[in-house]
Amino acid sequence: MAADIPHFTLNDGTRIPSVGMGCWMGIPGGGESAEIMCKKAIKYGYRHFDTAFGYFNEEHVGKAIRESGIPRSEFYITTKLTNSDHHRVREGFETSLKNLDCDYIDLYLMHWPQATTEKGPIRPDESPTIIDTWRNMEKLLETGKVKTIGVSNFSIKTLEQLRLHWSVVPAVNQVEMHPCLPCEDLKAYCDEKGILLVAYSPLGRPLPGQSQTVFATEPTITRIAEKLEVTWAQVVLSWGVQRGTSVIPKSENDDRMKANLRLIKLSVDDMSALNNIHKSPGMHKSLLAYHRPDGTVLGWTYEELGWNLKPGGIVG
Repeated sequence: MAADIPHFTLNDGTRIPSVGMGCWMGIPGGGESAEIMCKKAIKYGYRHFDTAFGYFNEEHVGKAIRESGIPRSEFYITTKLTNSDHHRVREGFETSLKNLDCDYIDLYLMHWPQATTEKGPIRPDESPTIIDTWRNMEKLLETGKVKTIGVSNFSIKTLEQLRLHWSVVPAVNQVEMHPCLPCEDLKAYCDEKGILLVAYSPLGRPLPGQSQTVFATEPTITRIAEKLEVTWAQVVLSWGVQRGTSVIPKSENDDRMKANLRLIKLSVDDMSALNNIHKSPGMHKSLLAYHRPDGTVLGWTYEELGWNLKPGGIVG
C-alpha cells in the first residue's frame, strides 16, 4: 500500500506526495542499484520517484515501476531536462519518456538554468537562454505526455528573469534545502508566486572525508530525536514537510527507507529551534560538493545563478 503521507496541491491543480525517493545514486549511472532501491521503496510505500536524464538510470527506475504490478496512475514520476538539451527540449523530453517507458511524465523540470554545448556552458544572455528553454517546455504541455512543468536550482533572480516572459508559472522549484540552507527568502518568493519548493538532499550529504552528514550529530536535531524517540532523519524530513515543502531523500537501507516515510508532528518550539540551526556560527551553508574554488557551479558564477554564496558554498 502507498504510504500515508500528506500531498501538496500544485498551482495547476495536480497533487505531489510530500515525500519521494531521490534516485541520484552519487555517481552517474548505478542503474541496477537504482532499480533495486526503487523496488524496495515501492514495497515500503513510496510512490514518488525523482530521477533525471543526467542520472543515467531512467530506464531502471521505469522498469522498477512497471514490474511492480501497481497501476501507473498510483505513481508520481519526476525527471529533468539535461543542460545539453536546452536547444532541443522536445527531443530531450521524448528521450526521457522512452527511457522511462511509463506512458507519461508527471513532472518535468529544467534541471539547471545553465545551457551547455560541446564547448561547455554558455553565458546567461546567450541562446538558448532560460527564457528560450522555458518557452519550449511550455509547449510540451500541448503533447499530453507531461502533466506539470517546473524548474530546479533557480533563485529569485533567475525566477524573476523568467517571470517577465512565462505564460505558465513553474509549479515546482527543486533546490538544495535543509536546516543549514532553509532558503527562507526563496521560499517566501515562491510561496507568493504559487511555486512549491521541493528539497533535494534534504538530509544533507557527507562532504569529502566525512562518514556522515552534519545533521546526524547536530545537538538540536539529536535532542529532539531522542525526546520523540525517532531518528534524526525523521526530525529533519518532518521539519521540511511541516514548513510546506516536499522532500526527496535517498536511501538504499531498508530501515531508513521505512523510517523516512514516518513523519512526526513537531511542536512550535521544536520548529523554531530547527529554523534557527543555520544561525549558528559556520552552519549557514550548502552541504554539496559541486562548488568550485573560484565560486562557480557548472560554469556559472554565484552572481549569474543569483545565489548569495561565498566560495565553498558559505552563505554570504
